Amino acid sequence: MVSTDAAKGTLLGLACGDALGRPVEFRSPEQITEQHGTLTDMVGHGTHGQPAGTVTDDTDLALCIARSLVEQAAFDGQDIADRFAAWYDGGPFDIGLMTADAISEYQSGTSWRDAGREVWQRRPEGSNAGNGSIMRCAPHAIAFADSLDSLDRVSKQSSAITHHDTRCQYGCVLLNHIIAGYLDGDDEPVTDAVARIDGDAPDELVETIRLVPDIVNETQLENTGYVVHTLQTSLFDAVTADTAEEAIIASVNRGGDTDTLGAVTGAIAGARFGADALPDRWLDTLEYRDELALLGTALATTEITT
Repeated sequence: MVSTDAAKGTLLGLACGDALGRPVEFRSPEQITEQHGTLTDMVGHGTHGQPAGTVTDDTDLALCIARSLVEQAAFDGQDIADRFAAWYDGGPFDIGLMTADAISEYQSGTSWRDAGREVWQRRPEGSNAGNGSIMRCAPHAIAFADSLDSLDRVSKQSSAITHHDTRCQYGCVLLNHIIAGYLDGDDEPVTDAVARIDGDAPDELVETIRLVPDIVNETQLENTGYVVHTLQTSLFDAVTADTAEEAIIASVNRGGDTDTLGAVTGAIAGARFGADALPDRWLDTLEYRDELALLGTALATTEITT
């Protein structure tokens, strides 16, 4: 049985990490230290010039998925793609290149099942496996925590709307199984999640995650937008921290793709520690706080089909 506190924590943690990281996105760790010391509080301005507590595309797209799942009471890939397109038409201040291209491909008439693949096939290695689907996939983990085969399927299908690469698809499967494990009360879900994708997922993804947390040296962790790097770094911070706050702060202060590092770490840590563990000073400022909490509860308590 999914804990509603953990379900709310997953979505609120994602958004807290996103909003904490937004103003320092693309900054180096040294630049963050020079300006903020250790960034521990929601601040305004900075990258994208938004008020404190403002979220980015990470949370916006997760909200599209969560709203669709709750309102349709099912995984509906076309409905999710339609919501992505409507959001894109609203002119967001932050959007990944592959996500933008895939949504444009969908709007041109390509099926939601094929749009991401069409874009992926045109992209060279090195720019075709970003973290733009793992940052938003956590609502599926809540909705299908007790139906793991369904979780496998929808994680891959949802990723492929914009991110077709198998590293991205299985990255979503891996992340969602880790989150689902925490939601169901498993204290150490990483081993089971890795075992579930082993033999099917790309070796690089599996072997990189196997290093967490005991084999990888913290200084080896990367802060780029590559899906494998983001998963390893965010997972390390989420499973080695003693609190959700500590986990999110550690990821954001690594610099680089700070909003997505924070969002992925926050989703895992939120599932692990629960909503009640997130600092009030963050939640009091956070955009969409009430809706995220309501959606987390609804995803945990509504029967959702595939």
